[in-house]
Amino acid sequence: MPGPLRVVARVHGYPPDHNAGAEWMLHTMLRSLAERGHQVEVHLHRYGAGLPGRYDLDGVSVYPLQASEFPRAGRAADVLVGHLEGVPALAAYGRTWGVPTVAVVHNTHAPSFEAAAGCDLAVYNARWTRAEADDYYGRFDLTPPAELVVRPPVLAADYTTTPGDRVALVNLYEDKGGSLFWDLARRMPDVQFLGVRGAYGEQVVPARVPDNAEVLPQTPGGQMRERVYARSRIVLMPSSYESWGRVGVEAMASGIPVIAHPTPGLAESLGAAGVFADRDDPEAWEAEIRRLLAPKAWAAASKKAKARSAELDPAPDLAAWCEAVEDLAARRE
Repeated sequence: MPGPLRVVARVHGYPPDHNAGAEWMLHTMLRSLAERGHQVEVHLHRYGAGLPGRYDLDGVSVYPLQASEFPRAGRAADVLVGHLEGVPALAAYGRTWGVPTVAVVHNTHAPSFEAAAGCDLAVYNARWTRAEADDYYGRFDLTPPAELVVRPPVLAADYTTTPGDRVALVNLYEDKGGSLFWDLARRMPDVQFLGVRGAYGEQVVPARVPDNAEVLPQTPGGQMRERVYARSRIVLMPSSYESWGRVGVEAMASGIPVIAHPTPGLAESLGAAGVFADRDDPEAWEAEIRRLLAPKAWAAASKKAKARSAELDPAPDLAAWCEAVEDLAARRE
């Protein structure tokens, strides 16, 4: 391994203030670099409601916009990292300063692929994301110089707990299934439901929450085990679009069965452990919930979930990621 590198990420938001799956994926990747002895910094390019000054999270130094010195840090970096809408600007900075750039691609939208093609390394969050990228690049001759798949890494030890008794949905946004969640709660007054507000999207919450349901505020990743999964018997993922399915993978670490709409990303992430139902068929969701609440069916599904969690051990992906970043820096020398 080369000497310690200075890896600088420029992103719009970061935990614990911003808690979407993309941010926790990136944090775990950056954390793995810090654990290999590299100096890792995150500089935010938007104002947030979180901590006003520099703070550390798992060995990663985070600089909110009001405390950021990104131009100076970026010029001195060995590698620059970005994702989502920040990639085009990051690529431009890298070209100007002669610093190699990495784009982490979290979705299959054309602007994400186009932006990633301007970086030195594109990291895709799923095999199907890379397949979609290959198809896109084949039409426009925009292939990035290097590519890698890193499935959103979930460190099972950070999430493993004893499951609870509730049927849970994380992010009550309509596209994540917010309306279906409340429909199911009304259909099943004998079942306890737990909704968790998400980091983005207009949250669907009725003026009067049913007696059999509870709504939690947005919850940082470090608190999901105690506040959400320790209270969950089943996790719902009726998303209209999901490029992977981090919440489902986190839940499976504790053997919590996951019912999901069969998007390509959810099908890939949950694998044979997933229970699938169309998000437009509430009767099917009610039937699967009631089936899985039966002890024997739950135990069988829980066993599959734990097995899938073990299959998704992130160690090989994180090792490949660290080596790719180190190789990128070495090629610059």
